Amino acid sequence: MSPSALPPAFYVTGTDTGIGKTFSSCALLHALRQRGHRAVGMKPVASGCEDTAEGLRNEDATALFAASLPTPAYADLNPYALPLPLAPELAAAAAGVTLSLAPIEAAFARLRAQADTVVVEGVGGWLAPLSTTLDQSHLVHALQLPVVMVVGLRLGCLNHARLTAQAIAASGATCIGWIANEVDPQMERIDDNVGLLRARLPLPFWGRLPYAPGADPAQLACHLLTS
Repeated sequence: MSPSALPPAFYVTGTDTGIGKTFSSCALLHALRQRGHRAVGMKPVASGCEDTAEGLRNEDATALFAASLPTPAYADLNPYALPLPLAPELAAAAAGVTLSLAPIEAAFARLRAQADTVVVEGVGGWLAPLSTTLDQSHLVHALQLPVVMVVGLRLGCLNHARLTAQAIAASGATCIGWIANEVDPQMERIDDNVGLLRARLPLPFWGRLPYAPGADPAQLACHLLTS
């Protein structure tokens, strides 16, 4: 998809946790910036935050912060920063925090006011809940966001990708594209698997990120939004 055809904000989800949502989101931010867009990231809920001199900080949210231009307020980029590295529902309970949509909606509005595009990164896989009463689909609907799905290329990705795409559609959300991210360098016949995914996912293909641990996402942005 051409950057000029992109919506002003979208939600990045994945086929599982640890499949490169943050790396893909950062690469997307750089791809947009390289095309002249003001692009900022958002991580509404982040667990596993460290206590720093500036307050609680999350590694994924910090990466999005570094990839954003203009530079947003960290509190807007990451409204809910939770200390324990647990599922958000458990981390919030342990911190005595009740997650609600209102602070996220207010922070999102401030980010939208300063950027052409806001890239909002979710937690875990699509059906990972935010709280006892909030699923990620509730957040997507509240912010009126289409969804981009990151597929971690490893054994089982065909099943995980198709199930995730079906779950997104079943929730009433709109998936506008998917990204293939190479997470397993030992995966056999990876090109064939990407071909199978492209044939079976009725969604625009936004690109494929190579296996490159520790790479600068700015250097890999050329692999995304090429059409």
